[in-house]
Amino acid sequence: MKPAITYELIKQCPHTGARAGRIHTPHGSFDTPIFMPVGTQASVKTLSPEELKEMGAGIILSNNYHLFLRPGSKLVKEAGGLHKFMNWDRAI
Repeated sequence: MKPAITYELIKQCPHTGARAGRIHTPHGSFDTPIFMPVGTQASVKTLSPEELKEMGAGIILSNNYHLFLRPGSKLVKEAGGLHKFMNWDRAI
């Protein structure tokens, strides 16, 4: 069975070991290293999902502990899961 998330090494520096790669997820792929906005409570403050996409964001970090506290996992599940709750169709 193929893993849901895979890493593809694009290039590695022979002197420092620094790497450039691509992470593949069920919701899309993104290059690394990457700027990853933080959606503390399922949103990046002051930016809409459309604006984030225009900026080239391929992934958003989500603080699941904060979401667990408020609004709670039941509400997120009722909304159809975290992607639908956040209105984000890319990687989280």
